[in-house]
Amino acid sequence: IDLLAAHWLRLLNKCLFSCRVYVEFYVDENTFKERLKLFFIKNQRSSLRIRIFNFCLKLLTCVLYIIRVMTDNPAQLRHTWELIFWVDRKVPVWAIQVSPKKMHVFFQGNIWEQIFQVSFLLEMLNTVPFIITIFWPPLRNLFIPVFLNCWLAKCALESMINDLHRAIQRTHSAMFNQVLILICTLLCLVFTGTCGIQHLERAGKKSLSLFNALYFCIVTFSTVGFGDVTPQIWPSQLLVVVMICVALVVLPLQFEELIYLWMERQKSGGNYSRHRAQTERHVVLCVSTLKIDLLMDFLNEFYAHPHTQDHYVVILCPCEVDVQVRRILQIPLWSQRVIYLQGSALKNQDLLRAKMDDAEACFILSSRNEADRMAADHQTILRAWAVKDFAPNCPLYVQILKPENKFHVKFADHVVCEEEFKYAMLALNCLCPATSTLITLLVHTSRGQEGQQSPEQWQRMYGRCSGNEVYHIRLGDSMFFREYNSKSFTYAAFHAHKKYGVCLIGVKREDDKSILLNPGPRHIMSASDTCYYINITKEENSAFILRQEEDQGKGRGHCDILNSPSGLPVHSIIASMGTVAMDFQNTSPTESGVKLAPPPENEQGSRRPSIAPVLELADSASLLPCDLLCDQSEDEAGQSDEDVTANDCEHVFFEDAKAYGFKNKLIIVSAETAGNGLYNFIVPLRAYYRPRRELNPIVLLLDNLPDDHFLEAISCFPMVYYMGGTIDNLDSLLQCGVLYADNLVVVDKESTMSAEEDYMADAKTIVNVQTMFRLFPSLSIITELTHPSNMRFMQFRAKDCYSLALSKLEKKERDKGSNLAFMFRLPFAAGRVFSISMLDTLLYQCFVKDYMIPIVRLLLGLDTTPGSGYLCAMHVCEADLWIHTYGRLFQKFCSSSSEIPIGVYRTESHASPEVSIYLYRQFQGSVIIEGLNDTREKGEESKVLTRSSSSSDQLEHPLLRKKSMHWTRRLSRRSVKRCDSSLSSIHQRLGVLRRSEREELTELVRNRMQHLGLHTAGYKDVTNLTASDVMNRVNLGYLQDELNDQQNSISYVLINPAPDTLLQLNDVVYVSHPS
Repeated sequence: IDLLAAHWLRLLNKCLFSCRVYVEFYVDENTFKERLKLFFIKNQRSSLRIRIFNFCLKLLTCVLYIIRVMTDNPAQLRHTWELIFWVDRKVPVWAIQVSPKKMHVFFQGNIWEQIFQVSFLLEMLNTVPFIITIFWPPLRNLFIPVFLNCWLAKCALESMINDLHRAIQRTHSAMFNQVLILICTLLCLVFTGTCGIQHLERAGKKSLSLFNALYFCIVTFSTVGFGDVTPQIWPSQLLVVVMICVALVVLPLQFEELIYLWMERQKSGGNYSRHRAQTERHVVLCVSTLKIDLLMDFLNEFYAHPHTQDHYVVILCPCEVDVQVRRILQIPLWSQRVIYLQGSALKNQDLLRAKMDDAEACFILSSRNEADRMAADHQTILRAWAVKDFAPNCPLYVQILKPENKFHVKFADHVVCEEEFKYAMLALNCLCPATSTLITLLVHTSRGQEGQQSPEQWQRMYGRCSGNEVYHIRLGDSMFFREYNSKSFTYAAFHAHKKYGVCLIGVKREDDKSILLNPGPRHIMSASDTCYYINITKEENSAFILRQEEDQGKGRGHCDILNSPSGLPVHSIIASMGTVAMDFQNTSPTESGVKLAPPPENEQGSRRPSIAPVLELADSASLLPCDLLCDQSEDEAGQSDEDVTANDCEHVFFEDAKAYGFKNKLIIVSAETAGNGLYNFIVPLRAYYRPRRELNPIVLLLDNLPDDHFLEAISCFPMVYYMGGTIDNLDSLLQCGVLYADNLVVVDKESTMSAEEDYMADAKTIVNVQTMFRLFPSLSIITELTHPSNMRFMQFRAKDCYSLALSKLEKKERDKGSNLAFMFRLPFAAGRVFSISMLDTLLYQCFVKDYMIPIVRLLLGLDTTPGSGYLCAMHVCEADLWIHTYGRLFQKFCSSSSEIPIGVYRTESHASPEVSIYLYRQFQGSVIIEGLNDTREKGEESKVLTRSSSSSDQLEHPLLRKKSMHWTRRLSRRSVKRCDSSLSSIHQRLGVLRRSEREELTELVRNRMQHLGLHTAGYKDVTNLTASDVMNRVNLGYLQDELNDQQNSISYVLINPAPDTLLQLNDVVYVSHPS
C-alpha cells in the first residue's frame, strides 16, 4: 500500500510540473551585439579600461609620427609636390604604426552608430590607408596625417574622465573638467598647426624643423607675431589661415563655457577640500538666508576666542550670496577663513561638499524674519534631522523659535529656544530692571575697553564692567578658589571677591551634571568641583600681583594685604568687627521696599556700623531661612489655595482695570497672539518664591483672542487677565489700565517681520511705543525689537545734544571693532529695549563654553535644579547707605542671607543737556551764580551741575556723599529752587515749547476717558507732576526729561563692580538668592 501511494504521488507531481512554463529574462542581452555593448559601453569599469587603452593608443600614434618626422630624409624625393604626398617611412616605424590600427579596428565594435560623427571620419582617415598598405607595399611611404589623432585622444580623455567619475562614484568639479578640456584644445591646436606647417614647408626652398614650427605657432596664436619665422609656400600659408579661423571659433566657445562655470562656482561656492577637512578644523553654519548682521555677529563672536582662530567656517545656504555678504567675504580677514557654499542641508551631496562628517560642529539657525515662524521651525527641524542622519558624530547647535518644537531636536547637543529666553527676560525686566541688558552683556565677548576714552565717568565704569563674562575652572587647579577647599560656598564667594575681585556664582560636582547657582553655605567646596565665576578675563590669562595699601592710622607705611594676619584689606577688617546679632534687626518690609537695616548705635552715637564676618562652615544656628528678606506673615494669614479652589469663582463684568481695585501696579503685555511664549512670561512672575502680597496683576492685551487651551493653561495662575485690543488704540490702552500700570511690555509682532525692507520690520512697533511715550511719559515701557540697530530710534529726540553725542560715541566704538557698540544707547543701557537677535551669541559661545545655556536658563528661571538659587533684586534706599561700598554690601549679604551679589543697576540724575550747556558757558564766562551762601546749598548746586561723581572723588571728599543725600531728600520734597533770575528764564524758554503739546495730549486722554465712562480722578496731568513723582520713577531707569525740563536720568548696569565702588541712592543690586 505504501509503495502504491508513493507511485501515485510521483505521477501527480509529474503532471503538475509538466504544466509549468519557465520564463527567461533579459534574453536580448545574450546576443553578440548586446554583449559587446555591455562590455564596451554599459559596464563602467570595463568601459573605463577600454577608453584608457584607446587614449594610450592615440598618444602612441602621435609619438610615432614625431619619430617618423625626425627620421625622415626628404632628399630622396626630387619633385616639389612629391614632398607633400610622399614621405620616407622606415619599415620598423611602419610596422609599429600598423599594429595599433589592427587592434583599434578589433576593439571598435559596431561602427555604424558613429558613422556621422567627426571622430569617425578622423578614424577612417588615419586607419584605412594603413590597412591598405598591408596589401599594397608601394603605398607604405604615402603621407597620412597621423597627427590628427591628437583630437581623437582629446575625445578619449573626455570620455575617460566621465567613466572615471561613474566608476569611483565621485563627482569632481565641473570647473576642473572644463579647464582640462580647454588645455587639451589649446594643445591640439598647437600640435596640429606645428605638424601641418612643418610637413607642408618640406616642399619649400627651406624646410622648417618641428621646433621652429612650434615656435611659429606659439608666436602666432599669442598674437605677438615677431615675423622671424614665416611660411614660404601657399599651402602652408593656407593652413595657417584655416587654423586661425578654427581657433577663433573653438576657443571663444571654450572660454565662454569656462566663464559661465566660474560665475556659477562663485554663486555656489564650490567644494570644501577633503584634504583641508582632514588636516584643518572647520565648523559649518546652516542658514536659510544669510544677512550681513547675522554673519558679522557669528564671525565676531566665534573668532573672539583664542583657540578658534585656526578654525574655518563653511557657510551652507540655499540662497545666492548677496552683494553685501560677498563684499564682506572678500575682506582679507575673512576671505582666508570663511567659505560660502550654496546648497541645501537636506541634500547629501551638499553636505558632502561641506565635509559635514569631518566638521567640529554644525550651527543651524532659524530665519526669524519669516512671517510664519512655525514654518521656519519646521525647516530647521528637517535640517537638524538631515545633518544628524548624515553625520551622527557631528555636534549640533540648533536655534529654534517656538518652544513647542523643542522636543523635535532634543537629540542636539545645545538648543536655544528664542521665545523662551525672550519672554523670560521680558518678565524679569519687570521685577529686576535691565535683566535683558545684564544677560546680553554677559553673553557677549568683550575686553571691557568700550567707552574708556569718554569724558563721562558713567560710560567708563559701564564700559569697563561690560567686559565681565562667565568662566569656569576646576577648584583644585585654581589660584582663585583652591585655598577655599573644604569651606562653604558662601565663604569662598565672599573672600574670592574681596581678594581677587571675582564673583563666584555657581558650582558643579564631579559626579553630578547639574550646575548649581549659589547652592548656599550648606555646600562644602571640594577640589574636584567646577567653579563658575564672573570676571573680566579667565584665570589662565590673569597675572597675580601683590597689592599694597597704606595704613595711616597705625603709621606702618605699606603692608601686603595678602600677607596680613587676617588676609583682609583694612576696610574689610574694620567691617568684620562686631557680632552676628547686629545684622537684620528688622527684616519686615517697609513702604519703600526691602532695607538692609543698620545696627543700633551706642549712646554717644560714635560707633561705626559693622557687619558680621562670613563663616567658613555653615552653622545651623546661624543659618537664616531663604525668605529672609520677605515677610510671610501676610501669606500665612491669607486664604490658602485649598480655600480658594473650594469656593465657586463667579465671573465679574468689569469694563476697566480700575474696577478690580488692585493693590499693586499692573504689568501689561501687548502681543499679537497667545501662545506658549506668553506662558513662559507668566511663569517667572508667578514663581513659588514670589510672595503673594508682592504679585503684580498681569493683563494680556492681545490682537487675537486666545483659545480655550491657552486659557486652561493659565487658569492656575492668580491675577492674570486678558482682553482684546492693540497698543495703537488709545481706548484699548485706557481700558486695560495703562494709567495704573508699572510696566508695559511690547512684544514684536510676527506679522510685521515680513517687510519688504528687512529693517522696516520694527517700524510699527517703534512708532507705537513713541506714541505711548508721548501720551503716558510716566509709564515704563519695555520693548522687544527684531533688529538691534533700530534701538537708536527708541525715545528718539532729534534735537537732544546728549543723544547726538552718544550716537557719535557708538560710531567710534564700531569703528574700533567693538561687538557692543550699541551698549551706550540710553534705552538699552536702562533695559527699556532689547533685541532677541543679540542672544544669538549665546549659541555661538557654547562652542567654547558649553555651560553658558544652563547658567543663563538658571538666571532667567527657565530651569529649576534642586539646590540651585535664583535671580532677584534689592533696592538700596536711604537707610541702607550706611553700608557705604559694594564690598561691604557683598559681605552683608553673604554673612546674613547667603546671597551673592552679581551687579548693580544704577540710576543717576543730571540736568537736561540744554541747561548743562548753558551753565557751562556761564561758568566759562566767569558769571558766578550767587545766592548760595551756606555749604549745604553749594553742595546741592554742584550736584546739579555734575552728571556723576567718580568713586575716587567721593573718597577724597567725605562730605560729598552726605551733601548728595541732603540734596536727594530736598528733591523728594519739592522741586529744586533756582536762585538766579537768568537761570529761571532759560528754563521757561526751554519748557514753553513743550507745555502746549503736553496740555493738548493731556486733554486728549481725559476726553477719551470721559467718552469711555472711565473715572478721571486718578489721572494726573503730566504738567503738574512734582519732583517727588520723578524720583519715584528714577529707579525704573526711564528718561524723565519729558516730565520735567530740569530733570533727567541715566540708568546702566555694572556687572561685578570693584569692591570699593560706592553705593548710591536708588541702586538696584542683582543678587543670586540661595534655594
